[in-house]
Amino acid sequence: MDAIEIERRIQTICLLVISAVAAAFALYWLKPVMIPFVLAVFIAISLSMVSDLQMRRLRMPRWVAMLSTLLLAGVLFALLGGLVTTSVGQLVQNADVYQARITELLQRLIAALPVEVPALDDALSEISVGAVGGVLVRTGNAILDLLSKSFLVMLFAAYLLIGLGARSEPSTGVWAEIEWRVQRYLVTKAALSMATGLLVGLILTVLGVELALVFGLLAFLLNFIPSIGSIIATLLPLPVVLFSPEADAATIVLALALPGAVQVVIGNVLEPKIMGDSLDLHPIAILMALIVWGMLWGIVGMLLATPITAVLKILFERLEITRPLAGALAGRVG
Repeated sequence: MDAIEIERRIQTICLLVISAVAAAFALYWLKPVMIPFVLAVFIAISLSMVSDLQMRRLRMPRWVAMLSTLLLAGVLFALLGGLVTTSVGQLVQNADVYQARITELLQRLIAALPVEVPALDDALSEISVGAVGGVLVRTGNAILDLLSKSFLVMLFAAYLLIGLGARSEPSTGVWAEIEWRVQRYLVTKAALSMATGLLVGLILTVLGVELALVFGLLAFLLNFIPSIGSIIATLLPLPVVLFSPEADAATIVLALALPGAVQVVIGNVLEPKIMGDSLDLHPIAILMALIVWGMLWGIVGMLLATPITAVLKILFERLEITRPLAGALAGRVG
């Protein structure tokens, strides 16, 4: 490899880095518009499968299938929005109680240590009374803000769905691969997340845990965040369970062990068997995507990180200059 070729590659890499930084800045600056639009794109891709299924199996005219799909999506979105709004409202209202129980838990853990550790006492004293409560409130407000934009999301999704339905021939090439991978991921992930949320909510309800519906819904939502989400969903009820007056030792153990077992079985046994390696992404690439998109778009970015990265990988594979990056996302380096 001569010096000119080496210099050209260095220039190309520098341009790619500059382009990535500029794109990240643009995505962050355009966040109020891009988040609803990207959500609408993934919703439209998922709904296109439903309308196509109605046209093929039920022999519906195209416009009837599109209309029924949009009505069904509107009803489901309204029901989910109402459930999320109610649950998040309860969580925000109980944020102070949740914070107090976490503080009490930390104090008991420090008191149970065989030796006194002044640094831990100082660290605990520096935790403000509303620290955890503030996080819960901000998270709840972010979800409620997203729901407040639901009309814009559904409007985007309707136009995109109509555009997808107006195709005279099935899609081919890059878009066909994107549709297939995104549809398979979103539909499978939604079904498994719903099963996770229902089982976790049912278990906590039977055990008499406060805010069981809220924790079940959070298990459903957090299951869209690979690896990290299931851990957070399992640990969230911990302060409520430990300091519930009605909870005995068996209840505490079951309230942690059973939801954890549900997360492990569905996330590590069923999900790999059902989904396989449809996205072709390395776990490290998914983890890095969670960090990057979480920094750019917050909670919503973490929820969308995996499908967005899968789409980017498909696009990278089509260009020779970015093909090594696509291989790195799939774990094929060298």
